[in-house]
Amino acid sequence: MGIIVVVVIGLIAGLILSVASIVFAVPVNEKEEALVGVLPGANCGACGFAGCSGYAAALAAGTAEVGLCSPGGPDVAAECAEILGVSAGSMEKKVAIIQCAGTCDSVSQKLDYKGIDTCQAVSQMWSGDSACQYGCLGHGDCAAVCPENAITVCNGLATVNTDLCVGCGLCAKACPKHIIIIEPLKFTQHVRCVNKDKGAETRKTCKVGCIGCMKCQKECEAGAITVTNFNATIDYDKCTNCGHCKEVCPVHAIQ
Repeated sequence: MGIIVVVVIGLIAGLILSVASIVFAVPVNEKEEALVGVLPGANCGACGFAGCSGYAAALAAGTAEVGLCSPGGPDVAAECAEILGVSAGSMEKKVAIIQCAGTCDSVSQKLDYKGIDTCQAVSQMWSGDSACQYGCLGHGDCAAVCPENAITVCNGLATVNTDLCVGCGLCAKACPKHIIIIEPLKFTQHVRCVNKDKGAETRKTCKVGCIGCMKCQKECEAGAITVTNFNATIDYDKCTNCGHCKEVCPVHAIQ
């Protein structure tokens, strides 16, 4: 009798679940599922959405452009375009840029740190062990999260291998100093400094820091450089990659 009761209960429960699965079934977007399968699954957020599934949903709904997935590159963009039946267009390769050129040879240290070997940890100690409160801390948080092993730390400074970098932006999120930007590879001139101190103060801490002398701004024929708070910034929409700013920079902060 006990076995019969259990079997009957099981049959009833199974019937209820079957009916519920039909009644409450969520419509499946086949294009969205196909797009999720094509995207790399990095969930880095470089596309501007909350992971690959969010980007796939936006693509399927027609509210996002094809080609926003930096880790996937042109190949993934072409596959997504094929699924959606649209043109993939052109896609620029983007890479991470370290906005600091201060190695151990050019930046003085203000303390001898002996703690947890991460940038996040050392940044809690008076803004870091470097005399420059703005620059790279050199403990490798960016390298630790890079899925392509495109970042190495040499002589206290993070360096990006642009051949390996896919522009996912995970390194930029991991950097406690927020000195990493993601820009198209075609731009070759970069201000490798975010120091906002006055020039005289900057020279005390770093040999290659921007001193806000405004020579680059005055010499740029394209009007692509502005100096604000003693720091130069390049407008990449105007930059022509002529390299003249690098030539006139007296401290070689533009590289």
